[in-house]
Amino acid sequence: MSLLIKNGTIVTASNEFVGDVYVKGEKIEAIGIDLNMQADNVIDATGKYVFPGGVDEHVHYGSFGALLFETSHAAGVGGTTTIVDFAPQDQGVPLLEAISMQASKAENVASVDYAFHGIIMDPKDSVFDEIEHLPEVGVSSLKLFMAYKGTSFYSDDESILKAMMKAKDVGVTMMVHAENADIINVLQKYYLDQGKTDPVYHYYSRPPIAEEEATNRAIALAKVADCPLFIVHVSVKGAMEAIRSAYEGGFPVYGETCTHYLTLTTDYLAKPNFEGAKYVCSPPLRPQEHLDALWEAVQKGWLVSVGSDHCALVGGYEITKKKGLGNFAKIPNGCPGVQDRMVMLWTYGVCEGKITRQRFVDLFATTPAKVVGLYPQKGQIAVGSDADIVIFDPNFNGTITNAESYHGIDYSPFEGFPIKGRPEQVFLRGKLIAKEGKFVAEKGKGRRLTCKPYALCYTYYHKDDK
Repeated sequence: MSLLIKNGTIVTASNEFVGDVYVKGEKIEAIGIDLNMQADNVIDATGKYVFPGGVDEHVHYGSFGALLFETSHAAGVGGTTTIVDFAPQDQGVPLLEAISMQASKAENVASVDYAFHGIIMDPKDSVFDEIEHLPEVGVSSLKLFMAYKGTSFYSDDESILKAMMKAKDVGVTMMVHAENADIINVLQKYYLDQGKTDPVYHYYSRPPIAEEEATNRAIALAKVADCPLFIVHVSVKGAMEAIRSAYEGGFPVYGETCTHYLTLTTDYLAKPNFEGAKYVCSPPLRPQEHLDALWEAVQKGWLVSVGSDHCALVGGYEITKKKGLGNFAKIPNGCPGVQDRMVMLWTYGVCEGKITRQRFVDLFATTPAKVVGLYPQKGQIAVGSDADIVIFDPNFNGTITNAESYHGIDYSPFEGFPIKGRPEQVFLRGKLIAKEGKFVAEKGKGRRLTCKPYALCYTYYHKDDK
């Protein structure tokens, strides 16, 4: 089948022009003005924007108690055609086997294309020895957690350093969740001992300094290992500044933030009647000064991408989040968000003049694809790339409601947020999968992707060398 999209405003990470896109099969075959090819399907996109399909390099399906890939069509409806999931490792299970097990859960179930990051949760020498084999199974990134002490997610500095020293030799990108676990443990007990149990104390027990300190420590470890570093879900100004300073000082450190850290403040955690539990994620939501700093950071390139950190917990609010009634430390972490990433970033970024359309595309699609080693196959509108295309209607006005969400649980953290614009049609490898907020394709047709090593974080150049 062939597709011709005519007269749309094509927006890339570096350019914008009115033109046509011709798709044959699964690939973009031509881009130009007044293309005259015959096509099975011709769409007039006059007045619409044409974006590459989004790449969300930070989602959780099945880890942290989240739903599995049966709800991944929520990504497609929201304009994201590629997700990169974290494959959890159980105690005693080899790293490569853990990835294979997670991939088997997505096969014939995921409705958008997908790839994986590894996670070390059993830090022993045999697991570190597996790192060199990650690129052989199409995985080019590896995450370790500095938080969650006392759980299988936690890694100490020794483990992180060992992993970095192995990863750098094979071009695997090291990712770190940076929060000081000891600060968190002490403060959680401190507030609980005082009878302060409400969800807002999730924030007070994880103060900005906990993230800032851990970010600086992760950078120090990366420097010891001489290993590039990617800090995930940055939520505070101080952590962002540490990343910026390291990069400008000549070391390849990069960072992402997430939709909720740009649009939701600590006030949501303080909602009465335990409603704040809906917004418990880690790092926690922050006061407005940090949101302002993060918008400046994504605009100026100090943070390079915006993920969703999507985690739709099985049982949602009524069953799962309420397990933390009377003890904020027992509220399961995670919020859904993969479906709303594009419209929130567009509405509260582009429409409010905080980022340009080109920067929007870069943050939403192009740089995430580069970070995980999927570019140029994904994340751009270019000849030879996969025909993952979003026709975006900027004139749509609406409101986010959980009733219209596909993420499969009983609440949305963005409930009631006004939005401007939405994906009108979404194509995955040339096939229409979503239209006007509805999923219209057969489920389970996503395809596993192979990520290439030595991705963006290994292509560092100093600003003076530009």
